[in-house]
This record gives sequence, structure tokens and C-alpha cells, in this order.
Amino acid sequence: MIYTVECSFADSLSEAEWNDFYSLEKLPALISVTGFHSSQRFRALSDGCPTYLAVHTIDGIDVLTGEEYRRKGGGNFAKWQQHITDWHRNLYSDIGLAPAVDADELLVLCANSPQSLIQLGLSPLALHAVALERTPEHRWLAKASRHDIDHFRNISQQVHLYAPITGQLRSSRVLAAGQQKQSCDA
Repeated sequence: MIYTVECSFADSLSEAEWNDFYSLEKLPALISVTGFHSSQRFRALSDGCPTYLAVHTIDGIDVLTGEEYRRKGGGNFAKWQQHITDWHRNLYSDIGLAPAVDADELLVLCANSPQSLIQLGLSPLALHAVALERTPEHRWLAKASRHDIDHFRNISQQVHLYAPITGQLRSSRVLAAGQQKQSCDA
């Protein structure tokens, strides 16, 4: 399942420190939780959405209610909580492993329909909210080349562009499965 966390950060004086914490400490801690398979952070290039987005692939909601999640990564924002605004969490239906977005790519999210993404030549993946806030109920996700950013500037306000802050982290279980598959394919 795809677990998304979105928020903005209201204190410019501590924002760099918070980003370091999130990217260098929190994501590696989360990816070590049993049931987390991938994690990646993004910064919005569009208006009308929270500034930050984290996209995780997890087994299901039970992962988020477990002791290991609480101990290793969930809810350890006490130092930053007063500055976190526009915070949203959603769990979306299974699409497999969330796509890794490279530095020369963008993540494109749309909440109204896949048509605008298809018209831009993208191949959107459909997400359906199944737990947590469940808003928006439907989203479509696609990857695009960063070189095509100007094509996206004049499209619907429901389409949001995100640049990766981090590369996609993958659990050792996912990496081992990928290596095993490569060995079998050889």
C-alpha cells in the first residue's frame, strides 16, 4: 500500500535542521521498520498543496499501529510539532512498490482525474484512499522528466509537481528480493 505524509513547515529558521532530521534520521529509521519497503521525500514545486510530501510503500495499516513503528519512527516529531502545519496522512490501495523518482525527474500528483496526465503523455497509476484521512479519495501518480516542467505550468490546479529531496530508500528485504530476481533471470 502507499502511505503518504504531507505537511508544510512554518519556521524558516529551523527548517533546514528539520529537513536534515527527516531525510537523514527519520527516513532511515522508518525503512528499518518491518513492513516498510520504500520511502522517498519530495518538495512541492506547485502552489495549493503542502510543501513536503513523503511517499512510502508499506504492507498495510497494521504497520502504522505497531510498537516497532512507534519506537523507530512514527510520532517522533515532538521537537518540530509546533512548526508543522497543513499535515495530512493517507493510506492508498496497493499499486506495488512506489516508483522511485530520480533527481532529473518529477513526481506528478493529480486529484481530479487521470486525463490531464494522459494528455501530457504520462502513464498514471491510480491510488484509492482506504484508510487514515481518505482525502483526496482518488489520486493519480506519475513520473515525468524534469525537462518537461514548463508543460505542466499551465495545467489544472489539481495537478501538483514535486521534486525529490532524497533518493528512494528501500528496505534490505526489497533489495534482497530484487537481487534474487536478477540471479534467477540470469
